[in-house]
Amino acid sequence: MPAAVQVSDVDVVALAEFLGSCPPFDSVPDDELARMAAHAVVERYDAGAVILDAFDSEVEELFVVWEGRVDIWVHPDRVTELPDETRGVGDLFGFVAAITEAAAGPRATAVGQVTVIRLPAELVAPAFASRRGARFLAQEVLSTNRRTVGMPTYTLVDDLIARAPVVVDRSASIEQAASRMVAADLGYVAVRVGPGRYGLVTDATIRGVVAAARPTTTPVADVMSHDPPTVQLGASAAEALIKVLERNAAFVLVTDPAGELRGVVAPIDFVVSSTSAGAALHEQLRRANTVEELQYRYREVPRLVGDLMARGLASNRVITVHSALVDTLVRRAIQLVMQGRPDLDADAFTWLSLGSNGRREAVLSSDVDAAVAFADRTTADEIARYRPAFAEIIDVLTGAGIKHDTHGVSPVNPEFSRTHRQWESAARAWLSGPTKDNAVIMTCLLVDGRPIHGDLALPEVARVFGDLRLHPSTMRMLLAISVDRSDALRGRWRRKTIDLKRQALLPIANVARWAALSAGSVALPTPERLHAAAGSRMLSAEDADTLGDVFEIVQRTRLRHQLEQVEAGEPPSDVIALRDMSTIDTSVVNDAIREILAVQRRMANKAKFVPDLQDSPLV
Repeated sequence: MPAAVQVSDVDVVALAEFLGSCPPFDSVPDDELARMAAHAVVERYDAGAVILDAFDSEVEELFVVWEGRVDIWVHPDRVTELPDETRGVGDLFGFVAAITEAAAGPRATAVGQVTVIRLPAELVAPAFASRRGARFLAQEVLSTNRRTVGMPTYTLVDDLIARAPVVVDRSASIEQAASRMVAADLGYVAVRVGPGRYGLVTDATIRGVVAAARPTTTPVADVMSHDPPTVQLGASAAEALIKVLERNAAFVLVTDPAGELRGVVAPIDFVVSSTSAGAALHEQLRRANTVEELQYRYREVPRLVGDLMARGLASNRVITVHSALVDTLVRRAIQLVMQGRPDLDADAFTWLSLGSNGRREAVLSSDVDAAVAFADRTTADEIARYRPAFAEIIDVLTGAGIKHDTHGVSPVNPEFSRTHRQWESAARAWLSGPTKDNAVIMTCLLVDGRPIHGDLALPEVARVFGDLRLHPSTMRMLLAISVDRSDALRGRWRRKTIDLKRQALLPIANVARWAALSAGSVALPTPERLHAAAGSRMLSAEDADTLGDVFEIVQRTRLRHQLEQVEAGEPPSDVIALRDMSTIDTSVVNDAIREILAVQRRMANKAKFVPDLQDSPLV
């Protein structure tokens, strides 16, 4: 545990002035402030250090944050969960326990490097005896009680709806929509587009209209979001939370089975939900002020993943939440690094998540697979100026606990940092010559690509791959990868370990990618791809369902294994020793691999009788 370092070279005058700016000390006479400063102890703590644990023992001091931020827990039964609040410069903590001389909490730990001021309780007690100090103390006790007493645990999105929705017709003007928002004290209005269909206008939409100097008589239909995130009544709060995280959304519409709008849920509503931890951590990552704080916050993710698994959330849902948190981490890392490089334009490039991150299937062992696309006017020299920033971003992610890709799938590599036109040209070359220059591997990576920073529209390279079905040579190569059984069969009868990713999950992902592309689907997550391709000539509905079930089972086994590794202080991996698996788990995984092999065998056999696949290298 990091230890405190006492700061000796303290300017007592500056310290007294600082204390005088902090309630309730702002009403204390100057001579008393000087006396408090003279008896104060200033200490510096590293990230994660426990500054105070007033649940275990009585304390005789209170604390003031001078520099940095501090996480606070106010309930002893929740210290293994996310903090109840975070306090910053000028905030006090520990004064209730110090003044009452009771082990009343809280527990406080450093977020990044923190400097705190320790003040003897008997010296500052008079400040709380004043009217202002008494009011300050009463407000703190009231807010603490509200956080710790009677907190309900809700599970359905229905329970998160607090008010009836505000709806306007699509012909309403922006001015009318703004008036309805103000009258209802809400940050949105829903726009009725048609039976069971709604758009959304938010306060951010209104600000955009004002900034663009558009007339307020403009119909809301011209500026609304046409595809707001939506869930149905009866959906779990976790599902609504996933919508918030996936889309970085300000609101989620809640409809009934007939499509009628019944309510709107905002991120703040998840505070009363048992799934609020994901939303809270998402928000903490998004608002991290420094790289150090961002990395510190992200280290809470494995604990959150374990908590969601323990609550019984399906593994694919847990992975979706985790992937959304990875997105938030990457976005904030980009923002923080680029803020420190004012000579570079953060909007000059689009960051693409590739591989499992692109498919929203990132787990604790997943690498950082990424590429960037620049505007076509960007020169090679200008792109080169950004690579040190990209390297710094990768370092930030690595420092947070994300593995760095060892195969060079990174914007630091010139192959993965190009202009849109260069990406388009490369994609066409890969399609015309799939046997050259790792063309199929690059195709698989880019087909799974998803923009998370910059221009979030479909990148040009993805549009090129949109007509992949018209390139039979590439499709045959992708099919060959999909039905290749060498990894699953390797060492099958004498193996002592199982690589869950290589032997089970990647084969399913490859089949799903090929089948979805064959069906013309643009879906990215493997379960969605399987659903989209179910019933096609190469993948029966039964086989698609089987692979979907197997994917879920193996992912759950993988997550449990990785959480156990993290708990033991080991790096998470995809390889699990058979001796570490129960007999039941071993049987389940072996059965899963057999099911995958059977589907691959049937696909290979079908390929012999499909006319446009008869020249496949498989037959």
